[in-house]
Amino acid sequence: MNKNILMIIFLVLIVALTGAFYFYQKPVQNDYKNISYTIEGQTVTLKDGKAETEIAPGSASKSVTTYYGNEVKGDFNGDGKEDVAFLLMQNNGGSGTFFYIVAALKTSKGYAGTNGIFIGDRIAPQTTEFKDREIIVNYADRKPDEPMVAHPTVGVSKYFKIASGELVEVLK
Repeated sequence: MNKNILMIIFLVLIVALTGAFYFYQKPVQNDYKNISYTIEGQTVTLKDGKAETEIAPGSASKSVTTYYGNEVKGDFNGDGKEDVAFLLMQNNGGSGTFFYIVAALKTSKGYAGTNGIFIGDRIAPQTTEFKDREIIVNYADRKPDEPMVAHPTVGVSKYFKIASGELVEVLK
């Protein structure tokens, strides 16, 4: 066989294999459990719904952020694309279990994560809804005078919306 024909066949195979590889890869930015969010001013990048970061450089203690769920879908920013909001749970090595609401806004290139807003410590999440362009997080908390070891029994609803690409709380 001619050297040029072999070279062309080789190049065609390389291009075909490369194309197949990219076609069957799951783009990370299209999965809201594999993008970055901002929690307490720090960037947290989830990988398969989880992120671990050192609390201090060289420290054995880690801050672990995990996809909790309670997700709701809807067009939060009015662009015609379906976005998703859900709860993240964060443990920083102490006794607290901190819950945050975040949103993943759908773009033409995938999802973009928003800032997270603190919901509560050791709460009992119930449901998350989308109604009248607002994200509503329902959960049980403790009374103000109860210790953190008490079971959450007080129903609470907090309201959020997207304003200029950021998640903000709506005070009612």
